[in-house]
Amino acid sequence: MISIQLCCRSLSTHLHHLYSLPTGPFSSFRISLSSLSQVITKRSAQNAHQENPVLLNYLINKLDFPKPKALAISNRLHWVRSVEKPELTVNFFKSIGFTDPQIQSAVYNAPQILAADIEKILKPKIQLLQELGITSSDLGRLVSTKAVILLTRSLDRILKPSIEVLNKVLIKGPDNGDWFRVLRRCDWVIYGPPHLRLVPNISYLQSVGIVGSQLSSLLKRQPHLFAMPESRLKQLVSELMDIGFSTDSRMLVHGLHTLSSMSQESMSRKLLLLQSSGLSKSECMVMFRRAPALFRVSEKKIRLGLEFFLEKVKLKNSTLVQYPTLLMFSMEERVIPRYQVFQLIKSKKLMKKDPHFYDVMRVTEQVFLEKYVSRFTENAEELLKAYKGHRLDLGEE
Repeated sequence: MISIQLCCRSLSTHLHHLYSLPTGPFSSFRISLSSLSQVITKRSAQNAHQENPVLLNYLINKLDFPKPKALAISNRLHWVRSVEKPELTVNFFKSIGFTDPQIQSAVYNAPQILAADIEKILKPKIQLLQELGITSSDLGRLVSTKAVILLTRSLDRILKPSIEVLNKVLIKGPDNGDWFRVLRRCDWVIYGPPHLRLVPNISYLQSVGIVGSQLSSLLKRQPHLFAMPESRLKQLVSELMDIGFSTDSRMLVHGLHTLSSMSQESMSRKLLLLQSSGLSKSECMVMFRRAPALFRVSEKKIRLGLEFFLEKVKLKNSTLVQYPTLLMFSMEERVIPRYQVFQLIKSKKLMKKDPHFYDVMRVTEQVFLEKYVSRFTENAEELLKAYKGHRLDLGEE
């Protein structure tokens, strides 16, 4: 309504200037613009008073929409003069377990589903999602926010062909929830015909060595990579190659995951943070190649890690460059408790040769307890107290 008013106001201004021109070649143009202005003014007046009271009342009273949202939806469905189809749609969603808020969300995101044919349009698409293993509450959670694509795109031209292509990539896990996670993160992977983006992007990723389980993992974690323009995907890989990644490195897929999930500003801030601790830019790039996921860690966590390892433990910069995953470990749950045990082992000379600091940090909980606590029977209680005591202290704070 506002845009129509502005349009009319703009036309009136231009007409005023045109009418002030001498008669001649502009005369017919002035008449045309005048007619157009009258048509727009007339239609804007009609739209201002056009309401669909039957559907409007249904949306407010049955689906609990506030009036402004209900009015917006009913205006989009101005041809719907009966609540018969909307009622069928709502009852269908309820029959498959959708909650009232989920139905409301689906309708708000894709109002046209209220007028859709249940048997020909909605039910086949819901069945397709169920066949993918998306059932029960997950189905409602997904459709309520992704209805625009999941329920309005062509089943035979887009949804089924796209899913068929991606099914050849996706290696399903034991919990059968992979398709839910993929579509929850990026339903755009099934937005258009697969030959436009999916097929070219998959072929390109395979050509740079991202295949099999790595390709499947990338689809689960960063599905938007499969839906982006191929030129952008190639640009990301090119940037990784400039950093020093290679197509025969299994780290390439992790680098692509990181680079595609963060802004350039965030990447720059983390590089500056590492460099502020005395690391050179080339050393930071080595760390990125060895542990791309480090750059997905929060700046706060990286800062705390740098302070602890360089100032408290007195590790050399070269050690962090060699083992950048140290900065990814939980300080409270792993690093500090294990450091307490590490210090105790050294002070009591329980081992002929002091354990390697990184080895103490990287092993699993079970291996750590067996190798650095329980094996020292005479000191096990003291070691365990040093380990667990710190964690208990943290819990009490």
